[in-house]
Order: sequence, then C-alpha cells, then structure tokens
Amino acid sequence: MPVVPAAVSLRGVSRSFPGVEGTGPRTVLDAIDLEIAPGEIVALLGPSGCGKSTLLRLIAGLDTPSEGRVLLDGRNVEGVDPRTAIVFQEPRLLPWRDLAGNVALGLPKGRGREDAERWLDLVGLAEFHRHRPRQVSGGMAQRVALARALARDPGVLLLDEPFAALDALTRLRMQDLLDDVRGAGTVVMVTHDVGEALHLADRIVLLRTEPSGAVVHSVTEIHELRPRDRGDSTLAALSAELLEQLGVPSHHPREQETSR
Repeated sequence: MPVVPAAVSLRGVSRSFPGVEGTGPRTVLDAIDLEIAPGEIVALLGPSGCGKSTLLRLIAGLDTPSEGRVLLDGRNVEGVDPRTAIVFQEPRLLPWRDLAGNVALGLPKGRGREDAERWLDLVGLAEFHRHRPRQVSGGMAQRVALARALARDPGVLLLDEPFAALDALTRLRMQDLLDDVRGAGTVVMVTHDVGEALHLADRIVLLRTEPSGAVVHSVTEIHELRPRDRGDSTLAALSAELLEQLGVPSHHPREQETSR
C-alpha cells in the first residue's frame, strides 16, 4: 500500500523535568506551536540542549507534554502510533538477528523477509542480508536502521541525528540516500548540521533557549528543487543567515583581517 503522509501539530507544547535536589523543575520546551503539512520535510535546528530530541520524542509518543497537545492528523498522540517510525543516533540493532531479520521486525510474517531484503537492496546492502550487525561497519548498520524504519511505510518518519556519528563522506552519501528513498511520508529530523538541513528540508525550524525554556526563534522555507546542489549560491546565503542566528559568524575575524 502507498504511504499516506500524516500532518503533525504541536499546540502550546511545553515539557518540564524534575530538577536536581534543591532546585525546581527544569523547563526544556516552552509553548511550542508548529504545524507540519502532510509530506513535508521539517528540520529542527538549534544548539545542544535546546529540546530538539525532546520534541521528536513527543511526536513519536515516547514522551508526553507537560502542557499542550501533540496531534497526528488531528488526533492526540497517546503512546507510540503505528504510523510513525523513528531512527536514532545509533542503529539499535538486535545482535542475534541478521540484517534482514532486523529490518523485518514488525512486518507481516508472510512477506516480511522479502520486503526487508528489498529495502536492504535499496540502501545499498544487497550482499549483506545474512550478515550480523557485528560484521558490518557503523555506516552500514545505520543504513539498516534507516531501511527498518522505511520498510514500515511510515506516515511520519522521525530522524534523531541518525548520521551524526558517521564520517563526513558517509554522512553526505546517507543524506543523498534518504533523499532518494524516503518516499512520500512526512519527515521531521533533528540535526546540528546547517548544510544537512538545507539539503533535505522544506522548512528549517530554529529553536532558541530562553530562561523559560526553548522557543521557536525562526522558520526558514527552502524553495530550491531537489536534488539540490550543495554549492548553490541561494543555499549558501541561507546557510550564512542561519549560522548568524545560531551565533556563528560567517567569517572568522582573522580571515577578514587577512583579506584586507
């Protein structure tokens, strides 16, 4: 069956956690409002500790908001929804299963193995169906995790920095791979990489940490058609703007002095 992309809504979402001994609760997210259209790719960008992964866990139903509502196609998220799939920073594969067996988890028994092998082929692992996780590299294992999520035909694919631990070249290849095979579903991805966000997303939501908790600082729309050229001048200008909002100067002062 074809993927049916789902809409995601966050309405006044706040999340607080108990403080350490002698301190009050710590608010991570403060009254987040965000509407994500069906089939849209949204990247969550911001400094470490600003609540990006917490926001993703709320959408996934792995956590619940302290205030506000998280909705999937207009219905409150109450626990893990079968229309969502999540890929974490690490593969989280079962070591006693081969790669195809890991991808087949949760798929119908009648065609699970066949579908799993097809997805492994799509992510470039056609020769490794029967390998165990310990027999492949970290980048290959991460491709397996991506194949496992995509094999479920998720209406919402949630990505929590799944390429962060990869070397630079493998990371670029994985970005292109995701662009090729993600299908029509909605994607919400957490990243610290401005270039990755610009390459993959339709919108970039920049979070900023305030004393009251993280808030939405800005929303940037990317209109460049896919596949995108990483050297595109429009994307370069957007990158400079986003880095400035993140507090990273476009040019190092020493470079500016050298150019004079």
